[in-house]
Amino acid sequence: MKGSKKIILTWISIIIFLILLFTVYNQMERKEQTEEKATASTELHPIVEEKKNALLDAAADSNIELVITEEMRTIDSQNELYEQGRSTGGNIVTYAKGGQSYHNYGLAFDYALIDKHGEIIWDIHYDGNGNGKSDWFEVADLAKELGFEWGGDWNSKDYPHLQMTFGRSIEQLQEGLLPDENGN
Repeated sequence: MKGSKKIILTWISIIIFLILLFTVYNQMERKEQTEEKATASTELHPIVEEKKNALLDAAADSNIELVITEEMRTIDSQNELYEQGRSTGGNIVTYAKGGQSYHNYGLAFDYALIDKHGEIIWDIHYDGNGNGKSDWFEVADLAKELGFEWGGDWNSKDYPHLQMTFGRSIEQLQEGLLPDENGN
């Protein structure tokens, strides 16, 4: 009887071990797939692209010369930007590490203005169209009308930044819950 109990306990231990091994393997596989999905985007989401082009047209209609300075960012390029002003020279330009920015998922882009000399500027007070209003803020208002969130409205200002989250948090995007081509 003692021998058969020992055999049964051994088999139960083996079965539990195999179940645990299977569970760990599936979790690792799911994590790999999630990371793959989360970083699969190499261009702007189609709706963001469409609305970006509409913004460029609307700015031109308002006699504002607008330039898109950055769109999609890889995780590596985001990490490089994050290190700027920390472990590398320059000013801090982002507080988001790789995978923590809507740029990494094709849901954000940055803009700047072009002055009368054809130079790219980041002067938020510049009034190139001469209507007494800041071109930068005019662009932000046009973008918000198109459904963008503007970084200039945040407590930690990011004036060049526009994004469409489609109701997704960074955590959801990291889990691979990316919006489909219709934004759902």
